[in-house]
Amino acid sequence: MYNVVGVRFKKAGKIYYFDPGDLPIQNNEHVIVETVRGVEYGRVVIGPKQVDENDVVLPLKKVLRIADQKDRLIVEENKAAAKEAYDVCCEKVNIHQLEMKLVDVEYTFDRNKVIFYFTADGRVDFRELVKDLAAIFRTRIELRQIGVRDEAKMLGGIGPCGRMLCCSTFLGDFEPVSIKMAKDQNLSLNPTKISGLCGRLMCCLKYENDEYESSKELLPDLGQWIETPLGNGKVVGLNILERVLQVEIPQHERVLEYTLDEILKEGAVSVQSTE
Repeated sequence: MYNVVGVRFKKAGKIYYFDPGDLPIQNNEHVIVETVRGVEYGRVVIGPKQVDENDVVLPLKKVLRIADQKDRLIVEENKAAAKEAYDVCCEKVNIHQLEMKLVDVEYTFDRNKVIFYFTADGRVDFRELVKDLAAIFRTRIELRQIGVRDEAKMLGGIGPCGRMLCCSTFLGDFEPVSIKMAKDQNLSLNPTKISGLCGRLMCCLKYENDEYESSKELLPDLGQWIETPLGNGKVVGLNILERVLQVEIPQHERVLEYTLDEILKEGAVSVQSTE
């Protein structure tokens, strides 16, 4: 077992584990840590706890110190410098007539590197751009191409639901989302209805998917004949989330609703699977 703290470097970024050592670190405190990118400033979102060896990436890097007011001032200065670097890079992109869209600029805490995030439809030859930027900023330059979902996460915005984007507020990782999830939830397959600002399928389709899948395994299929308290009937509608069936009963010439529990009391005997 390892004693660790979970640190985030961005509001909705991934959580990385670090060794707190003997430092009295509390949740929500800011700390200075060493990462593969260099020295970074982050916020503790998971207080000290014990985790299994399989849950950490070894060797576990240590927390260098708890951040102070001076460190916070450095972060603010880096943000201001990043805004200036953004304008400079946009100008250079136009001069070199590159088919790329600059999304964000970020300085590492120790100013050892400046990272430019951009989107593009294909590969971009930015060698001359890097030379110009290196001559201006006199530090290591990294141009990182990102996808449209990462762009939405960085820029933020308001989704079709009227709330701030999940990816920019609390989602640490993107999970695979498929059109099958929309079908299982009986949603409209109109791309404008199930797509987010990024143009990809909305992340929230994943949230209730496990519940729909487990409910679907218990419920009969559409068109299946089952036993009901009023006789044999054909399933003509399903409310998967509430586990409610709409059953057409020819004997009574009616369509009735039954819960799954009511049908199970009757044994849910299938008379025939289709018409």
